[in-house]
Amino acid sequence: MEEETKEKISRECIGLLRAVGCDEGVIKHCIVVAGLALEIARHHHGTVDEELIFRGALLHDIGRARSHGIDHGFVGGEIARELGLEEHLVRIIQRHVGAGITAEEAKKVGLPPVDFMPETMEEKIVAHADNLIDGWRRTSIEDAIVDLKAKLGGSHPSIKRTMALHKEVMERSG
Repeated sequence: MEEETKEKISRECIGLLRAVGCDEGVIKHCIVVAGLALEIARHHHGTVDEELIFRGALLHDIGRARSHGIDHGFVGGEIARELGLEEHLVRIIQRHVGAGITAEEAKKVGLPPVDFMPETMEEKIVAHADNLIDGWRRTSIEDAIVDLKAKLGGSHPSIKRTMALHKEVMERSG
């Protein structure tokens, strides 16, 4: 992706984040996640849509304008739809939380009983990049797993999913 295109996308997406009410801390986090997501895309994958990944990563936490709970991905997807954004961006936003949320888990936490698991490699890269950013700093997969265990308990299914997502996303594809 050319630098000019990257700057244009950044301006557009940051403008949207501000317009819906995201605070500057959320915006800074999104910028850092977008940088890592693009780096992962370039170094580990040959046939992914870098512009979609960059745009999706910049907007992944747009739902934090209205919620800082586990529902922020779902809420963000609803905001993205209200803004008329493409469905593939909506899906990145809704499926970025952790390593995804199954329909059963969604129902348990008060979300619609819908599968919020990342499916495309673009969705997976954004979700994983977000897992590797703690606030505004990069963290290791090991530290991310320790944090997950502390938050959710050592046997929560999302821990195995996060490790599997890491393996899938970080393996080079040719």
